Amino acid sequence: MRGGAVAVALDLLLIVAAATPFCFGANVTYDHRGLVIGGRRRVLISGSIHYMRSTPQMWSDLLQKSKDGGLDAVQTFVFWNLHEPIRGQYDFTGRKDLVKFVKLAGEAGLMVHLRIGPYACAEWNYGGFPMWLHFIPGIVLRTDNEPFKAEMKRFTAKIVNMMKEENLYASQGGPIILSQIENEYGNIDSAYGKSAQTYISWAASMAVSLDTGVPWVMCQQSDAPNPIINACNGFYCDKFTPNANNKPKMWTENWSGWFSSFGDPVPRRPAEDTAFSTARFYQLGGSFLNYYMYHGGTNFGRTSGGPFITTSYDYDAPIDEYGLLRQPKWGHLKDVHNAVKLCEEALVATDPTTTSLGPKLEATVYQTESGLCAAFLANVDDQSDATVNFSGHSYHLPAWSVSILPDCRTVAINTAKINSVATISKFVPQLLQNDKTSEDAFSGWSWINEPVGISSNSAFTKPGLQEQINTTADKSDYLWYSLSTTIKGDEPFLKDGSQTMLHVNSLGHGLYAFINGQLAGSAKGNYSDPSVYVDIPINLVSGENKIDLLSLTVGLQNYGAFYDTKGAGVTGPVQLKGSLNQSTIDLSSKLWTYQIGLRGEELGLFTGSSSEWITQPTLPKNQPLVWYKTTFEAPTGSSPVAINFLGMGKGQAWINGQSIGRYWPRRVASNAGCTGSCNYRGSFSPSRCMKNCGHPTQQFYHVPRSWLQPGSNTMVLFEEMGGDPTQISFATRETGSICSHISETHPIPLNTWIISDEETRKQAQPTLSLDCPLDNQVISEIKFASFGTPQGVCGSFSHGECSGKEALSTVEKACIGLRSCSIIVSADTFGDPCGGIAKSLAVEASCKWLDPHEDAYSGSIRSL
Repeated sequence: MRGGAVAVALDLLLIVAAATPFCFGANVTYDHRGLVIGGRRRVLISGSIHYMRSTPQMWSDLLQKSKDGGLDAVQTFVFWNLHEPIRGQYDFTGRKDLVKFVKLAGEAGLMVHLRIGPYACAEWNYGGFPMWLHFIPGIVLRTDNEPFKAEMKRFTAKIVNMMKEENLYASQGGPIILSQIENEYGNIDSAYGKSAQTYISWAASMAVSLDTGVPWVMCQQSDAPNPIINACNGFYCDKFTPNANNKPKMWTENWSGWFSSFGDPVPRRPAEDTAFSTARFYQLGGSFLNYYMYHGGTNFGRTSGGPFITTSYDYDAPIDEYGLLRQPKWGHLKDVHNAVKLCEEALVATDPTTTSLGPKLEATVYQTESGLCAAFLANVDDQSDATVNFSGHSYHLPAWSVSILPDCRTVAINTAKINSVATISKFVPQLLQNDKTSEDAFSGWSWINEPVGISSNSAFTKPGLQEQINTTADKSDYLWYSLSTTIKGDEPFLKDGSQTMLHVNSLGHGLYAFINGQLAGSAKGNYSDPSVYVDIPINLVSGENKIDLLSLTVGLQNYGAFYDTKGAGVTGPVQLKGSLNQSTIDLSSKLWTYQIGLRGEELGLFTGSSSEWITQPTLPKNQPLVWYKTTFEAPTGSSPVAINFLGMGKGQAWINGQSIGRYWPRRVASNAGCTGSCNYRGSFSPSRCMKNCGHPTQQFYHVPRSWLQPGSNTMVLFEEMGGDPTQISFATRETGSICSHISETHPIPLNTWIISDEETRKQAQPTLSLDCPLDNQVISEIKFASFGTPQGVCGSFSHGECSGKEALSTVEKACIGLRSCSIIVSADTFGDPCGGIAKSLAVEASCKWLDPHEDAYSGSIRSL
């Protein structure tokens, strides 16, 4: 992602940071101004990457992009249920290879913050706890409970000892500089009464006793006992204060966006606001910040929690779900990080002094007797720009912005002014096997109908309605409730021409009701209320009638006090009643037969290897409870791959036996709440900037390239609701356009700070840079260029009243055929189309893949 003099110079800063010792026996301590690593105080920038939400083949690239983005460290949770699904049986292979991930981070020059928890939340199924914990006699999770504490200590010690055995702690020469015990317990500890405090004291003592040689952190825990550092989570943590004067100000989760749930619009957080929150934190004494998430990734398999959290965990992160840079967020934050690093020597040397420059205007200065000086100028008004006088100079501060002045005089960056490439990413449909239509792209479809009701020899009968999680132990999303009832024809609810209704109360998360083998109706809950209360019109016959209820979960609860006790499934009542009278028959206490999971799951149909697949007579479409199988060849190239499930209802999908997760394109977000643009000014909340209204919450599903093989690949689907599998298609994730919009008054390029003296900085001019997202691409077309008063955003730029005639040809001359280019934004470059007003340059370009026989220079051959 490097190009031109700007990037080459910035690399100098990154090289210096990478060379800073943080391992090879470095002792890690802390004081009130930061972590002290190898005897040196540090200002650190971190980002969350959960190794299990990507693949080992993606890790090195994700870590390098994190390093290139200005991060010093990465942070990850360790999900207990991922590694110990059966008590005493551990799995650290493949995507679960924690040791490999930590080692790769160290090799990339990144430190690691290991959040062992072992409670995680993280929109992960059951908050990361293994389900077998729930069945230990006498256990109560996350409190002063001996059975729970024994298991928690055992797993925490297991992870710590693994890291020690591989010499991965900084004190051993490894990259791990921090560990975390528990997670956000302070948000809910009041519900646990007096035992909450004794539990937290025990957790702190237990963690410290494991002797990691690095500090331990508790986030959202204002009473974290010494020596545990308490830290902040949230969209803003600039006003956070540690609970002891000797502890540093740390931010473990700066939410880069927000998670999405099926049926809701998709939240987005503007880059300017994320940058503002970061600069404010360091302005007011912060020393360690972590973005949650820096790469969100994918909830493969049945790992999403919530319930109703989507398979995508993109989180609007600087690196998107597919591993591509989200621009301008990644680049803008990189610029902020570099500006903060220019201030680091002053930040760690002294405490800040903040003074008022006017209403909602602040200046914070770090100044030492030796002459070091760094300043932050903030305008926290969410409406009005301001001009302030500071240290004898005048500065323009846009609303809701921070300017960083590494020498207390010259602005290196203002958080409201983006000097980074913007990109438009899109899904590009792919035709497979060189066929003309996506329907023909698959080598035929075969199918197996999932039986309605009880089909397993392991079924059992019990009186009354059983709660689902206690019954299934989450071994499957599905639980069948089956009952036969006799109808004589003279039941009171059938009188007066009344329509028979089946009334079902369920804790959720979804329900399909079958009467005599036929689907009668269904209902689903949602993220805010997973419960289902439904009245379904049904037709009964005289004599025996069979009622089959298929109850399903969509990920288990992961947050809240006693969340582990939140049930699911049909808890009743289940009643037959009339639509025109009050007469009912309650079936709740009858003798019900239960089956955990599906017959297809029991047979392992997801592998595609069963002998029961059929191709005749005709492919069933839009029918419930069908397993489908097909083969296909992978899309060519190296771009990330996705499946477009539009046309299907709800279900699960496997590629070559690997589960890509739950799909649910039928779940459409409401039409309300979305806006075409988002005003970044003012405190952010997830409902403020939403997209995708009126469309499926998730339509495309990530298929890691490493799961695809040359030649034939097998895809298996289980469709619950009914859909048309021939409408499924593949797409690749591509960057459609790259854009930049820079004004004449923009802060000077950051490279000038690194390689130039003060006089050179004063003479420097704003520069627009364009970079193709991948190394084997070159700029092939300038779609738009305007110097003057251009309007709009990337993808919809337009000329303003002032527009120079030579902008397009000038930019084409500087950029076409190059991997990257840079252009000085001034009238000297483009001429002056309209004197007396501030002008800017807006450019939209596209990149193409380079012919294998051509070479692309990675820097700016031409720079204007």
